[in-house]
Amino acid sequence: MTGRHTRTQPPPHSELRLVGAGGEPVDFRRTLVSHGVASLSPQRVDEDEWTLETTLPVGRTARTVRVSEGRPGYANVDGDERALPILRHMLRLDDDLSAFYALAAEDPVLGWAAAGAGRMLRSPTVFEDVVKTICTTNVAWSGTVRMVSALVDNLGRKAPDGRHAFPSAAAMAEADERFYKDVVRAGYRGPYLRSLATLVASGEVALEELSEPALTEEEVAERLLALPGVGPYAAAHLMTTSLGRYRRLIFDSWTRPTYARLNGRKASDRTIERKFHRYRDYAGLAFWLYLTRGWVPE
Repeated sequence: MTGRHTRTQPPPHSELRLVGAGGEPVDFRRTLVSHGVASLSPQRVDEDEWTLETTLPVGRTARTVRVSEGRPGYANVDGDERALPILRHMLRLDDDLSAFYALAAEDPVLGWAAAGAGRMLRSPTVFEDVVKTICTTNVAWSGTVRMVSALVDNLGRKAPDGRHAFPSAAAMAEADERFYKDVVRAGYRGPYLRSLATLVASGEVALEELSEPALTEEEVAERLLALPGVGPYAAAHLMTTSLGRYRRLIFDSWTRPTYARLNGRKASDRTIERKFHRYRDYAGLAFWLYLTRGWVPE
């Protein structure tokens, strides 16, 4: 008896050139692990193979794509080619960090960063980053992972491989209070998440506009602080990791003691701000890189 065997076709293969808008280099590994929120579902970062897998809404469905190191200056992308513009956005390849690198190159402490560090991996949408950041407030990291994973697995669009994309604002708005209480176990954050999703889904709040360069830093901060569940920490975190506004330093229960350990002694927030003042619009980015240099082996 003869038959015809079918094979699963390998996903399409593409390349992304790793260069910033100013022609500056991009350190792929440091971009993948630029901050903790970048690894939350549906993103999966493998630090052994230095790959990023994520499930993205593409057209009317969702597709899982894999990004890995390629030939020098390039990243390999396996998956639907329609995801390439989204991946460029996530890797911030349209950002220009050349002015920051010019400052860092003159700093004996941060000179290493001028080789391509400092590009913050962001989500496909500002909405996703805001939701994830709210889920980091006043909770252990395991709780953050649990909440975000529950949102994705239960409300996100399903890909053919069974994985889910991050849910839309409409999907989150339609979920009832009991879902946030019993499934997500979001605690006091539940009403904030549901209210935020409702505001965005209705069009009353246009979060994606926060990426517009025409807005001043003060306007962006004011709009963020007006959102349900967003306080000073969350606003500073979002401005640095999602919106490309790098002046404000992120002060929290991890950054303060980490700075004290690296610096050899504790310092007030104001003292730390003075130390990085020379970086001006990039002060917060310089502070973050000072803290996270050890995240990638040199």
